[in-house]
Amino acid sequence: MTAGGPRGLFDLGGRVALVTGAAPGGLGHHSAVGLARHGAEVVAADVPARAGELQATADAVREHGAVAGTVAFDVTSEEAVEAAIAQVLERHGRIDVLVHHAGVMMRRPSFETDVADWQRVIDVNLTGTWLVARAAARGMVDRGAGAIITTSSVYASIVGPVPEPAYYASKAGVANLTRGLAAEWGGAGVTVNCLAPGVFFPTQMTQPLADDPDRLEHFAQRTLLGRLGEPATDLAGAVVWLASDAARYVTGQVIYIDGGWSAW
Repeated sequence: MTAGGPRGLFDLGGRVALVTGAAPGGLGHHSAVGLARHGAEVVAADVPARAGELQATADAVREHGAVAGTVAFDVTSEEAVEAAIAQVLERHGRIDVLVHHAGVMMRRPSFETDVADWQRVIDVNLTGTWLVARAAARGMVDRGAGAIITTSSVYASIVGPVPEPAYYASKAGVANLTRGLAAEWGGAGVTVNCLAPGVFFPTQMTQPLADDPDRLEHFAQRTLLGRLGEPATDLAGAVVWLASDAARYVTGQVIYIDGGWSAW
């Protein structure tokens, strides 16, 4: 057991975590703060258009006494991804934990989705996950340790009331990509796991529902727990666990954090 007993298992002191989708309002913001609370040095990342917002996440990380950094890049560009990872390594020395939340959603039925729309979702959600994981994993494999956490969705295995075929396909792809990467890098001591969230509130995606309490209640009642997910605790707790020594024998798993929605 890690020094310090059970609490020590969740101690992330001395580790550097790169978190994508980390601008305020995104799941990554809450993951970044959660990791900081457990001692990790955190690099918050998002798209260049939201670079100015990342300072707020960095400030939130520093409130917990942790070192913080920021980086902005396009996850669909191999060149941009490689440059961003190189920048993080230059400034912070290493990447021990990758939490990849970056993603997009397109609520549009098939007959209204053109190939460019489809490709955009696949490029960001699926190809982007592979590009960032691959770039971050090189140093982990060389050191013989590391934790990668990808983000799928409850809609990787079920579908919702609104047609969004590209999103469904991309998130199902992320789930199995995660298993494949876990098999590829497990022998080098790198764990790769996937979180599949249900509906969390409030986030950038769900904030518009604030004016529709009936719909929020509908989503809550779809869960076995009768409530929506709270990103600061329900999401961040799962991220901290998978990033820590408490989950060092867990890999290749898709973990649904959906209040039991997928059990129906």
